[in-house]
This record gives sequence, C-alpha cells and structure tokens, in this order.
Amino acid sequence: MTSVQVGDENGPHGPQAVATPPDTGTLHPEGSDQGYHRGLGARQIQMIAIGGAIGTGLFLGAGKAISKAGPSLILAYAIAGLVIFFIMRALGELLMYRPVAGSFSEYAREFIGPFAGFATGWTYWLFWVVTGMTEVTAAAQYMTYWFDVPQWISALVFTLVLYGANLISVKLFGELEFWFSMIKVTAIVGMILICVGILTLGFSDAGDTASVSLLWSDGGFFPKGIGGTLMTLQIVMFAFLAVELVGVTAGESKDPEKTLPKAINTVPWRIAVFYIGALIMILSVVSWTNFQPGVSPFVAAFDKMGLAVGAGIVNFVVLTAALSSCNSGMYSTGRMLRDLALNNQGPALFTRLTKNGTPLIGTTFSAGLMMIGVWINYQWPGEAFNKVVSFATISGMWAWIMILISQLRYRAKADRGEVPQSSFKAPGAPWTSWFALAFIGMVIVMMGIDEEARISLYCAPLWALGLFVSYRALRKRDPQGAAFVPR
Repeated sequence: MTSVQVGDENGPHGPQAVATPPDTGTLHPEGSDQGYHRGLGARQIQMIAIGGAIGTGLFLGAGKAISKAGPSLILAYAIAGLVIFFIMRALGELLMYRPVAGSFSEYAREFIGPFAGFATGWTYWLFWVVTGMTEVTAAAQYMTYWFDVPQWISALVFTLVLYGANLISVKLFGELEFWFSMIKVTAIVGMILICVGILTLGFSDAGDTASVSLLWSDGGFFPKGIGGTLMTLQIVMFAFLAVELVGVTAGESKDPEKTLPKAINTVPWRIAVFYIGALIMILSVVSWTNFQPGVSPFVAAFDKMGLAVGAGIVNFVVLTAALSSCNSGMYSTGRMLRDLALNNQGPALFTRLTKNGTPLIGTTFSAGLMMIGVWINYQWPGEAFNKVVSFATISGMWAWIMILISQLRYRAKADRGEVPQSSFKAPGAPWTSWFALAFIGMVIVMMGIDEEARISLYCAPLWALGLFVSYRALRKRDPQGAAFVPR
C-alpha cells in the first residue's frame, strides 16, 4: 500500500472524508488528520513531551525503588534512559515517514500485520486506562497529606474533572498539559537549586550531614547488591511510560515535521536533569536509608531538611504530576479507540467526533472503566498503587516493543526502496533497536522474579487470549475487510 510523506497531511480526500463511520473494509486515508483539529502547537508539544517523562513513577514510585536499590538507582535510570532514547528515535523515524494519530497501532498494522495492529491498539488503550487508575490513586494519596478525606472520594472527583476537561477541546488538553508540565519542571529545577545551596552553604536541618559522599558511604553505591538494582527496573521503566505520548499527538500537531523531532531530541537532557540530576541531589542531601515505599522521596527529603513549607509545595507538585498523567490517559484512550474503529477493529460508534474534534464516546467509555480505580481505592486504600502499577508497566512496554519491531521492518523496506526513506533516521539502527528489545526482555524476566510484579505476567496471557478470540470473531464476520488483509 502506498504511503504519503509528511507534507500530505489531509490525504487524497481531505480531513472530512473520515469524520463519519467508515464503510466496512475501508481504511482511513493514510497521513490524514482523520477529522481531528490540529490544535497542538510547538509550545504544547514540547511540554507534553517533557511532562511525559516526569510523572508518578518518579515522584512516588522512586521512594520504593530507592529503598530497594539505594544510590545505584541513579545508574538504573541512566541505562534505562538510554534505552528510552533509542525507542523514541525509532518512533521518530516512523513518525516522519507517516505522522498519524494512533501511530503505534498504525505502524504495527502496516509493518508487522493486522493482528499486531489490533493487539497494539487495544493494549495501548488498556495501558492508559490502567495508568489512569494508577494516577488518580497517587493523586488521592497526595491529598491525605493535607486533608483527612477517604482516598476514593478524591479519586472520584479527579476522574470526573479531567473527563470533563477532555471533552471541551484538544486545545484545552494541550493547555492543561502545558501548565501541569511547567509546574513539574519548575519544581524539580527549584529543588535541585535548593539542594545545591544546602551542599555548598550548609543551611537547613540537613546542612551538617549533606555531602556527595552519601552516595556511597551508607552501605556503598550498591547497598542491596546488583540484584537489588535489577529488581527496580520495573519501577524505573514505569517512570518512563508515557514518554511516547508525542506519537499519539501526531494527528493533531500543527507542524509535526518540525515539532516532533525537536521534542524527541530533548529526551536525553530531560532524563539527565529531571531523573539523574534530581536523584543525585536528593541522595546527596538526605541518606537513602531515610526513604520508604509509598512516600514521595521529594516530600520526604524536604521533611528531613526541616523545610515544611517546601514539603507542602512539593506535595502540590506531585499532585499535579499525577493529574497530568491521568489527563494524558483521558486524551489517549479516546483516540486509540477511534483509530481502531476507523480500521473496523472496534465498534463504529467510537468514530464519532464532537464539533470540537474530540472523540466523545471513546473518552466516555474509557473514563467509565477508570472508575474501577475509585473502587480499588475504596477497597484497598493502602495497596491500590502497587496493585495496578505492574500491569500498567507490562501493557505499556508492549507499545515500545511494537515501535521497535515496526521500525526494524520499516528500515528494511526503506533500504530496499519499497517505501520512502524517513527524514529523521534513528542513529545506530538496527543495533540500537535490537539492544532496546533485549533490555525490555530482561525487564520482563525481572518482573517474573519479583513476587509483587509477577501478577501482571499472569494477567497478560489472559488479555492476549481475549484479544485473539475477539480478532478471530471480527475476521470471521468480515474476512475480506481491509483491516484484516495483510499489507
């Protein structure tokens, strides 16, 4: 099938050609905006990309990871961050070949096969539904810092507010993400500067003991051994989930050829500053032995410094981080469902858009399922976060695997002259893509060893079986449909 280049945004029939449910067997025009409004500018795309790399995995999950690995967590983030950059450059190569909304399932469908596209679309949708539950859980936990209110009430309010905001317009989503990300970035930079001040000037309660030597003096750099560091990889990779969100925004970006590569190329410095830099500073001011699971290391660090006001401010920041991620989940789920429906791999009613270009029914359906997170917070308020984070990790990593395999297949076809070359090639490919795949495989093995994370590997085969049965039923109903014919 012929693919169009980046400049051909609207396809041969224009954007309105797919604004209504497609006829059976008809795929939407490749490279089109699929009826969406291109309302996301460069400013918003940049901050969405930055915000995708800063979330609950860092602000809350890092507490558990530090208790498991100590200062060596810094090395785990550095290596995982390199792998994330390889994944993002692979995605960038595909995006510049053909920028479309629902990009992961589109590329999997084209370069791997119809079932891969079907499984990727539905699994990435599930990832964001589960992540939405995770993030509202984290936000509800943060609210208990100030108010004695049941977690499930906070989770319910946050879910409803973000659902309403996502129905208004993609521009409002972009603005929310811009300011959520701005708060996170400003707070982390401010925290790093405060830590530098403590290390150099010695103020606050931690001033007398703060030293870079804390990175190796309390049991060494690997206090729990190499094994302890490896066991944190699931938490580390969860922290990076959603960095690929820029791929979902491709169909609603005003100038994808310029904004998306720029956003992707900022990944290394984002990881260096917001993860590695922040952890080095925190662990140099407060010993790793003071951190524990379920407590934000940023809030705990300010408490140990005796800066109660700072702890309250940081708690507000981590609250916005959780809401930011849940907001992204609301945005992504409706669009993934619509992409599936446009390709006859989901109910046709999910194709409908409001006059503002938002997928009302798909977003509503997804938000309804996110309400399960409210019930989890009601039943197990102390364990809710850990119960859903593992499954979010395995489902999110599936998207990364499909991105890497799709890029390998695409590059092979492009080198043979079967498809156009991308204007944004991944450096070091295919070796970098193979390395990233091997690393993800190692993380999955570590999850199998970890008793707490193992439940997600039990659930994954059940989800895969459900997808296979559903796919076979759809194909039996329409065996010649375009969505089921290999490209």
